[in-house]
Amino acid sequence: MSKRPSMSPWLAALSLTASAIAAGALAPGLSPRLRTVAHLHAASGVPRYATKPLPEGGSGQTLRPRAPVPLRTPWGDPDLQGTWDYRTITPLERPKDLASKPVLSDEEAAAFEARTAKARTDERYYWDRGTKVVPGNRTSLIVDPPDGKIPPLTAEGRARVEAARVREQRTDGPEQRNLNERCITRTLPRLPDLYNNNYLIAQTPGYVVVLMEMIHDARVIPLDGRPHLSREIRQWHGDSRGRWEGNTLVVDTTNFTSQTNFRGSAENLHLIERFTRVDVGTIAYEFTVDDPTTFTRPWTVAMSLNKMDGLLYEYACHEGNDGRADILSINRAVEKADAGIH
Repeated sequence: MSKRPSMSPWLAALSLTASAIAAGALAPGLSPRLRTVAHLHAASGVPRYATKPLPEGGSGQTLRPRAPVPLRTPWGDPDLQGTWDYRTITPLERPKDLASKPVLSDEEAAAFEARTAKARTDERYYWDRGTKVVPGNRTSLIVDPPDGKIPPLTAEGRARVEAARVREQRTDGPEQRNLNERCITRTLPRLPDLYNNNYLIAQTPGYVVVLMEMIHDARVIPLDGRPHLSREIRQWHGDSRGRWEGNTLVVDTTNFTSQTNFRGSAENLHLIERFTRVDVGTIAYEFTVDDPTTFTRPWTVAMSLNKMDGLLYEYACHEGNDGRADILSINRAVEKADAGIH
């Protein structure tokens, strides 16, 4: 067998799926979204790994990709543990100039990465942005709708977004400022940002804990089938319940607060996340936002979490958070000046 081309583990997993498509051997239980991504990958011309026949394969048998053996915890659950990085330069939405191009070629992806690096001339010392496109060279993190765009807001959603914009211009007191500025939370779900794009995932029998570096938020997710909390109980990160579907952790989260603000979605946000360990160094991560009071249809993002070495340190958001105090004190000084008070 010829030497395999150099390829990231996540891209290799997609390659095996694409090979299965070509051989007509795609597993029937594969999710529709992963099928879509795999088909896009198969059509992108990216080289695929050669696959070995199964042990019982004879000389005339069609080659089929070997199913990956999932890593397991000592108690038998799929192992998602470790510190994971989700940085990327792939935008959330597909740019207008790439509207008809869901996937870049390897050459186009490399050129985009080079242009991005060259344009970053004003990086601050604490920024830690991504430098690579997502595996498979997609042009957007959004995989559904197929156009790679956030669906339009409903009339109620537009009104809520405008009300939040007006409210956040007020400076009477800290309670009127947004949760991020107040170092309370960046809410859910998380998208790649300027820095702190890291998770630490830990597991015990019956629970998964996801520690988010940004504002050091920890989600404790039970797996025992308990129902969601009463709708009267609202939490910053909602109420999460997890379950295993094969090797995939599915997390269903409801009960967000009225101060939640993810692209305009608030207390009616219903978030469905899927974590699948595809190899030692990669988790395929997918989330669906479902809020009919805000968006005209659900929408889905897919990206990879990449294993990283080292520890996750506390992000002490309030230490040196002078911006909030400055905003309030400057506006008090303006009010005094307007009133003629010196």
